[in-house]
Amino acid sequence: MEHTHINATRRDLLKTLGALGITAGLPLSPALAAASNDKRILVVVEMSGANDGLNTLVPYADDEYYRLRPRIGLPANKVRKIDDHYGFNPGMLGFERLYKDGKMAIVHGCGYPQQSLSHFQSMAYWHTGVPNGGERFGWLGRVADAIDPKLTPNFLINIDERQSLAVQSEHHVPVVFDDPERFARKGLLQSRSLLDNPAAADGHNASRKYLDDVAASAREASKLVSAAWNGYKTPVDYGIQALDLNKVAAIINAGLPSQLFHVAFRHNAFDTHVQQNEQHGRLLSYASDAIAGFMKDMERIGRADDVTLMVFSEFGRRAAENTSLGTDHGTANHMYVIGKPVKGGHYGDAPSLTNLDEGGNLKFTTDFRRVYASLIEGWLKHDSKSLLGGDFKTFPLFG
Repeated sequence: MEHTHINATRRDLLKTLGALGITAGLPLSPALAAASNDKRILVVVEMSGANDGLNTLVPYADDEYYRLRPRIGLPANKVRKIDDHYGFNPGMLGFERLYKDGKMAIVHGCGYPQQSLSHFQSMAYWHTGVPNGGERFGWLGRVADAIDPKLTPNFLINIDERQSLAVQSEHHVPVVFDDPERFARKGLLQSRSLLDNPAAADGHNASRKYLDDVAASAREASKLVSAAWNGYKTPVDYGIQALDLNKVAAIINAGLPSQLFHVAFRHNAFDTHVQQNEQHGRLLSYASDAIAGFMKDMERIGRADDVTLMVFSEFGRRAAENTSLGTDHGTANHMYVIGKPVKGGHYGDAPSLTNLDEGGNLKFTTDFRRVYASLIEGWLKHDSKSLLGGDFKTFPLFG
């Protein structure tokens, strides 16, 4: 369980930052100096393992759903109904409230041509935004390069055990960490003194200068992230599994110039082949509580107008249940775009439950890059065509 913080004053944070040589009115850190720029923030939440969309947002009014899932289909009187056709999984009170408050866009039928059913391969396609391709850089990394050509330090943040392909960038150096308390550049004991206190570099040695610059950037980022985390306390309950969104909130609250974040519900958690319902419901309640808590925290610190969050999974599950009371790898799925700036409602066409493909899977109706394009253009205010390698029709997700 993530440890919960209690509310702290601005004075506490300034005191912590002051100990690092960062003072109000004299922003010695380039990261904090850039914090007065455009405040629009995008947070991407990955539900790894291929979340079962049909038991997340249940089409309870469609009889075919119950014919396909006679044992694991969720009863209509149990789901959290949001209209006369759909209802969320019973544990998703947070998502129900966000939708009914008009802060959630549900995009139906998301996928891509020639769908891969490999977790690794399909996730790579979502991370790069290039299905069936070999793109080196992640879609968020390319976005960072495009909207921040000045290469602002700490602009792109990835909270995970290892760097995601989504933030791989040609020019930006993403800040990647898991535990803010232990965030430091790794190295052997024998090299620690050089990493922590590098000698003056020879101005003619470009390779040495590059390595020293990377080390300096890592040291500064670790100090700033640690200060932000230690100075942040909140009364908001993020639930049992915060999905690292409380760490995102701490960084936003500290005024760092970070505008792109990538976090994940890790370890293939949603790969529910066997005895699905209890486990899946539990996972969804964790995700729903964490995301709703994060949005409530953004309201509390006065940043709700600046933040949009997107939720995705690498593919959905098969339409029919399997013999082990679970679901196997499938295709089309929902994506969720959440936040105060979002125009809530349903977008895209829901796949038919009677017109399935040869493998018994839903036929995708929305290329997921349309959602990426909608975020890049509608929220981040940048042309998406060059970044996504095509002209993908956007959804009117924002006013």
